[in-house]
Amino acid sequence: LTIARELRDRRGECNSLGNLGNAYAILGESRKAIEYYEQALTIALKIEDKRSKGGWLGNLGIAYKNLGESRKAIEYYEQALVIAREIGDKRNEGGWLCNLGVAYAALGESRKAIEYYEQALTIAREIGDRMGEGSELGCLGLAYAVLGEARKAIEYYEQHFAIAREIGDRRGEGNSLGNLGNAYADLGEPRQAIQFYEQQLVITREIGDRRGEANALFNSSLALFDLGNHIEAIEKAEIALQIYEQIESPFADRVKKKIAEWRK
Repeated sequence: LTIARELRDRRGECNSLGNLGNAYAILGESRKAIEYYEQALTIALKIEDKRSKGGWLGNLGIAYKNLGESRKAIEYYEQALVIAREIGDKRNEGGWLCNLGVAYAALGESRKAIEYYEQALTIAREIGDRMGEGSELGCLGLAYAVLGEARKAIEYYEQHFAIAREIGDRRGEGNSLGNLGNAYADLGEPRQAIQFYEQQLVITREIGDRRGEANALFNSSLALFDLGNHIEAIEKAEIALQIYEQIESPFADRVKKKIAEWRK
């Protein structure tokens, strides 16, 4: 970024700012990521770089989604989707469709989410985007899980896991393991669920996925409590809470309430 500014390379400056946003987003620092994305977007507009504009709009959507602001996220995703279609960028078109599905799922609109996921899955398969295909399969699993169809959800999660492992997508592998854990927990099989959460925890710590680490810890705590291991459950939940608070996750309040409930 420093060199780009010295050279007055506006495109390089735009990319560096956006990539800094991506790095902070991975660390779970969504507010800081938003600051960088907004700076990158401002430059993209000035230099009339439509592709970059679409990318930073979409990434702003992801950052707001991670802060629990789904309606705001949808606004950004829709703008990014329009640009992707205008410039014929099928890969990002599929990505923003998938993210729209995630946002609507967060709002409790699972059927609408499934429509977006299926469109995104079709595009991923058309262009041979294996990572995108895996992500969309995982999202479809999440949507069916919300609808109470745990067995169908597991089928999608297993497909996502297979693709993630095949292409070396460690983040996707961790996410699919966590989702499989959730599905088995929903089926009343907490011991099986814990096995998946433990595998997820190893991966999230290896790659520095703080949000995934917290998810694995908290979901493990729920399963442990169901098995009567109350002390260990509270210990794991407290570690998860620390992480959620650090990354400003909307799940922090839920975990805090659950710990208070368990301590009664």
